[in-house]
Amino acid sequence: MIVLNGKDLAKKIQNKIKEDVELLKKASITPGLAVIMIGDDPASQVYVKKKAEACKEAGIYSVVHEMPENIKEETIINTIKLMNENQNINGILVQLPLPPHINQTKILEAIDPKKDVDGFHPYNMGRLCLDLDSFVPCTPLGVMKIFEEYGIDVKGKDVCIVGASNIVGKPMAALLLNEFATVDICHIYTKDLKEHTKRADIIIVAVGKAGLITEDMVKDEAIVIDIGINRLENGKLAGDVDYDNVAHKCSHITPVPGGVGPMTIAMLLSNTIKATKLKTSE
Repeated sequence: MIVLNGKDLAKKIQNKIKEDVELLKKASITPGLAVIMIGDDPASQVYVKKKAEACKEAGIYSVVHEMPENIKEETIINTIKLMNENQNINGILVQLPLPPHINQTKILEAIDPKKDVDGFHPYNMGRLCLDLDSFVPCTPLGVMKIFEEYGIDVKGKDVCIVGASNIVGKPMAALLLNEFATVDICHIYTKDLKEHTKRADIIIVAVGKAGLITEDMVKDEAIVIDIGINRLENGKLAGDVDYDNVAHKCSHITPVPGGVGPMTIAMLLSNTIKATKLKTSE
């Protein structure tokens, strides 16, 4: 059984990004990332802090616009417009989830697709589905980089994705289809989850339910990618997979923490560099 170490791979990628940033700075170009965070959700605060620290380490200029929970939608959109026009900002992301009174689609559509480093704009999502160059959502992109690093060829493989969100499940499916995997997507209304996971060569789970995938749901020598992250009552972090009981059956498995999570931030930085280079080539 091979543990897919996303933490070390992310560090390697971020070191390469740091070199890219140094070269850009020699040409008097400093990549810039703007983050908009609404409300005081503890998990969002942790994510935003990690993103800011990663930017600082890589030499990327970053700014965080913190807004109160009761902010008006119009104010957020106006801030995004300012960032769209700001020549020092190459990437823009809005930290999700948003408060219930905010129309998420409207907010994401306000971002300039060329600065959409989270890859959530319908323009980029559409290009992804057509296998055209685009900004790809960071978590699914990170999973594909893990496959690449460990020499895992998904072509012809039966892949079961558990979770059909716009952030992970759907773009993950598009990336895999583009690489000629056979993709099965499960969600809350799937009748018999085990029936789907049991026959999969690769299981990718992103639901947010600790221990959802158990030993009896995984076939021998399967590859398991656990994107879920849950805080247990004892304060420890755990994924959506019952790791201790599932790992021995797998050929490859990601740990939580230290698996996909660090790759998400590495891909955000990578997308920011990509946006910067696209801007300079215009």
